[in-house]
Amino acid sequence: MNKVAVVILNWNGRALLEQFLPSVVQYTTYADVELMVADNGSTDGSIAFLQSVYPQITRIVLPGNYGFAGGYNKALQEVNAEYYVLLNSDVEVTEGWLLPIINHLDNNKDIVAAQPKILAQRNKAYFEYAGASGGFLDKYGYPFCRGRIFMHVEEDKGQYDEPVDVLWATGACLFIRSKDFFEAGGFDASFFAHMEEIDLCWRLNCRGKRIVCLPSSVVYHVGAATLKKESPRKTFLNFRNNLIMLYKNLPQEKLKRVMVARLILDYIAAVQFAITGKYANAKEVIRAHKDFYDNRRSYRQARLENLQKRVTEEIEAIYPKSILSAYYLKWVRTFSKLQGF
Repeated sequence: MNKVAVVILNWNGRALLEQFLPSVVQYTTYADVELMVADNGSTDGSIAFLQSVYPQITRIVLPGNYGFAGGYNKALQEVNAEYYVLLNSDVEVTEGWLLPIINHLDNNKDIVAAQPKILAQRNKAYFEYAGASGGFLDKYGYPFCRGRIFMHVEEDKGQYDEPVDVLWATGACLFIRSKDFFEAGGFDASFFAHMEEIDLCWRLNCRGKRIVCLPSSVVYHVGAATLKKESPRKTFLNFRNNLIMLYKNLPQEKLKRVMVARLILDYIAAVQFAITGKYANAKEVIRAHKDFYDNRRSYRQARLENLQKRVTEEIEAIYPKSILSAYYLKWVRTFSKLQGF
């Protein structure tokens, strides 16, 4: 068994592999590490490229596209390592990126998952949207980060360089103990893509596990390489998956109030999409709610299991107020200015 397995999930991403694998190969120099690419049924010659140019990289070939969640679930069943590092194919790593986090996990057995500082590959002075310097949720389930609130991304001036416990670590570069990944049930494959790592990390938090951001390790992420930010498909997945996540993880006494609030807030978002001419996105918000409520019974068993296994009701990494109110009414644009957190 290897100590560390760096696993890149690929779907028709040959161009990204060509661009970013050189940094991964160059800087993944940990003594006991295996570098792997799990392919989600690509048809763009990705496997032939790997066989020809990077024969030293282990390949896991899946028969179809199972999305981020299902693809990793299936691939990791074939990976024997103490630590998994789930790395997006559009990530440029830096020298020594593995060592600080692996050492920290070795020395802190109560920490089960971690992420590095994520900066934007196209503008390296700024944080990257999908993870920045550690992820959080507000009381209504809206995700935000140290360094990114909604679409406002901060310049990295070292203001978030202290290690911190977080609610979620980004799936763009997620370090996680293999034992805890499987004990928590892995990713929810019904998500397909988007927010599956937040759902998993929320489950782990509720079970008394710690998740941290360790900014001493730095990587650069392109982001939105598979689905662009304005993709109607991405809108559907984000809204639908957020509802599933809330339903599965909220305590009973908060569930009804939060779900009613989200119904109102999401329909306001749909109206905003329509006003700005993004009619397809508006329709996808409505479809996300319909899909969730049509299939809610299928998530009930997962909810019951999560409630049974939780050991704490209050999660400190959940912002007890509304991030929407802070952002739109109080004009808070930076994590450091959030009050009551």
